[in-house]
This record gives sequence, structure tokens and C-alpha cells, in this order.
Amino acid sequence: MLIYIGSDHKGFQLKELIKKSLDNQGYEILDMGNDHYDENDDYPDFAKLVAEKISQNPTERRGILICGSGVGVDVVANKFKRVRSALINSSDQAFASRHDDDANVLCLAADFINESEVDKIIGTWLVTPFSEEENHQRRLYKINAIENQ
Repeated sequence: MLIYIGSDHKGFQLKELIKKSLDNQGYEILDMGNDHYDENDDYPDFAKLVAEKISQNPTERRGILICGSGVGVDVVANKFKRVRSALINSSDQAFASRHDDDANVLCLAADFINESEVDKIIGTWLVTPFSEEENHQRRLYKINAIENQ
């Protein structure tokens, strides 16, 4: 599984920690920026780069985005077709976002998340498959129909 990751200055430190952890676990990671701390950068730039990559292959790729609140990157990512981005604060929520909603972008709030929980959240999110239950598939079809209007 290819994982694209991106963050603005608020999430830069957390992004670097996540990259190390995922690399140690053998995941292939592509950092879409920022590649250095820049207090004047803007989250839409990095969220767009990650979401574009996920939109191109939403079943084989995953994205992780980080900003201060997590909301900004989540809003941007959800503008792209076939991207289902979820702002996650717990491993239970991470499980539900994958199992029920087949989320393919994980958004984190650097200003509010407990760093000790990050590995558990990401670990749960990466290994949880989509349930493919009829009710969940039906809802995703409705989302796709909205995107195609």
C-alpha cells in the first residue's frame, strides 16, 4: 500500500514522527510536503497534492494529512472525486471510518491529538478493511452519485 502524507507548519513535527514510524513498519511513504518547517505555508497546498494522488487510485492508495485543527485539510481533501477523508481522534473512530465508510484519507489535528495515540490510530486505520456490507455500499454509491452530479 502506498501512503501519501502531507502537512502544513502546524502538523510538520507530527508528520515527521509519523513518517519514521511508518517507515520502520515497512510502509512505502511519499511525502507531499512540506519538506521543511515554514510558518507561512498553507494547508490547502499540501492537502491538494495528497488528495489528487488518492483520487487517481482510491482503492490502492491511502493519504494522511495533518494541520492544526485537522478540519482544513479534511475540507480540501473531500473536494476531490473518489476521496473519502475523515478527521479522526481515536482508534475506534479510525476503525469505523474504514469499516463503514471506506475512508481513504486520514486527517489529524496536530493541536488537539494526543501524540501517544497517533500510532494506534494510524495502525488501526491502515489495517481495517472496508466491510462491504450492503448498507455501507449503498451509502457509498449515493456519495458517488452526488459527486457525479
